Amino acid sequence: MKFYIAIFLPLTFWLSVFAEKPNVLVFLVDDLGYMDIGANNPDCFYETPHIDELASTGMRFTDGYAANPVCSPTRYSLMTGKYPTRVKATNFFSGKRSGKFNPAPLHDKMDLDEITLAEILKGQEYQTFFAGKWHLGPSKEWWPKGQGFDINMGGWAKGGPYTGKKYFSPFKNPELHPDSPDGEHLPNRLANETVKFINQNKDKAFLAYLSFYSVHTPLQGRKGLIEKYKKKATKISGEEFGPLHDRKVRILQKHAVYAAMVEAMDEAVGKVLTALDEAGVTDNTMVFFTSDNGGLSTSEGSPTSNLPLRGGKGWVYEGGIREPWIIRYPGVTKPGSVSSEMICSIDLLPTVASSVGSKIKHDIDGIDLTPALLGKQLDREALYWHYPHYSNQGGIPGGAVRMGDYKLFENYENGKVSLYNLKEDIGETKDLSSYEPKRVNNMRNKLHAWYKEVDAKFLQPKGESKNPWSP
Repeated sequence: MKFYIAIFLPLTFWLSVFAEKPNVLVFLVDDLGYMDIGANNPDCFYETPHIDELASTGMRFTDGYAANPVCSPTRYSLMTGKYPTRVKATNFFSGKRSGKFNPAPLHDKMDLDEITLAEILKGQEYQTFFAGKWHLGPSKEWWPKGQGFDINMGGWAKGGPYTGKKYFSPFKNPELHPDSPDGEHLPNRLANETVKFINQNKDKAFLAYLSFYSVHTPLQGRKGLIEKYKKKATKISGEEFGPLHDRKVRILQKHAVYAAMVEAMDEAVGKVLTALDEAGVTDNTMVFFTSDNGGLSTSEGSPTSNLPLRGGKGWVYEGGIREPWIIRYPGVTKPGSVSSEMICSIDLLPTVASSVGSKIKHDIDGIDLTPALLGKQLDREALYWHYPHYSNQGGIPGGAVRMGDYKLFENYENGKVSLYNLKEDIGETKDLSSYEPKRVNNMRNKLHAWYKEVDAKFLQPKGESKNPWSP
């Protein structure tokens, strides 16, 4: 009976089964919020036609997450399939900001004994390429070539394009060589390098990992695009900022420079996707698109609004951890499909490994997303977050667990918890903790058990302050 059912599966499914191992293309955008693309936000101020087209040809996830509300930890999770808390990589490298208490101890590198996505694919005879932001180690031995990538274009210790003319050449990035002609735009240069790699390896299995510096600060854009959005912004009115604890948070998208940065990044995505078509490898290439944390809404110019999500980068609220997630796997994902399954950056590695036939022999936290890509449910009870630091975005040190529609947030300064039903209250405005004590107790116990499992570290005493809360 099983055989007779199987033969009626779509031809594209069987083609994918018997095809060569798929190529893998990853787009990782820095600081891009969930509401910053048109596919997620019909009223988006920014124009992202190429990303929206990718969503229309693949599967878009409404409940996709980063493992942490800032960059380096999430980048670690994408590379290893593990929660960054396991190795104390819980803040951007190397961020050590104090508040009422001192932050938790921070491990500021991805150790060389970690088994990375690139190393797994190298074991399957893939050609491996990295372009853009790395931010996973202080010196060259920890940069991409030390972690499984054959080629590195621009990945080093810095968390942003802070050298040279920043987003415009000369970049003076020691790993982006030769430097570009004066005035070239960084996202275009990174896209061109990725296109070059694809064309050179179209007859081989490859991993192309394009990790944009965009749309991270400094806020710089091309003049023509800035002028375009300045005109567009004149047609938008309303309050631009609202309160969030002791910060102002942007509540209206109309920042022209940021919009220019988003569109330029989208253009670069389009250039690379077109290269797949022209190389004739689109039908055998898995494409992943996501971000490392939520949009920047409470500091450094506060360029974007994540509403209806609360907060943004540096906060364990949804605005800081819910991300754009699009996956296109020809023959597996249905074009234009949407999934509400909970997924996370820890899932990239096991999903790719499964798709290329590599069996993972070490412990990881992520799961293979193939069932979700086929439109089925995932076997996942919970996702966890742990941020025992004071972000320069004003976020509260805290942890969280999501189980089904519910999310529990725990404040590390005082141990107080808040409970939200995300299905009914995606903006986390209604604390239900006093109404559902049994659910709170169950979820808090789950979260605390996870803290023990991953050996989580917490805030430390400061000066004459008493010991801060710990579970």
